[in-house]
Amino acid sequence: MPGKGEEYLIARKKQIERRQRIVTIVSIVSFVGSTVFAIVPSIQQAIQSPKPATASVSPESALQQQVKGYELVLQREPENQLALEKLSLLRLELKDTKGAMASLEKLIKLHPEREDYKTVLKQIKKREGISEQ
Repeated sequence: MPGKGEEYLIARKKQIERRQRIVTIVSIVSFVGSTVFAIVPSIQQAIQSPKPATASVSPESALQQQVKGYELVLQREPENQLALEKLSLLRLELKDTKGAMASLEKLIKLHPEREDYKTVLKQIKKREGISEQ
């Protein structure tokens, strides 16, 4: 027969084991709960938010928008060198040689020392078969 001291130790050991199980269960439930509370809002947001439709913009329309932007700049600053350069390049990409030549001619008038403008204009005229005056 076990003595009172041994009974006490066995009862105490069972008490400690019961408390350990309770703490373990509470810890697991807390961990799972916090994980669920972190994941559920992100899942709801992904489900509820509509996917933004990617507007398929053709390269040509993007170039047209850039041309309009540079034209607006030139309305405010008609002698803006950078805007004139970019506008002539964009017009060349869009196969608008007359517009590109007009921009280049204006650049040559504003900056007669720049040989590159003259060279590009000569190349465009040569390609188009326009005789130089």
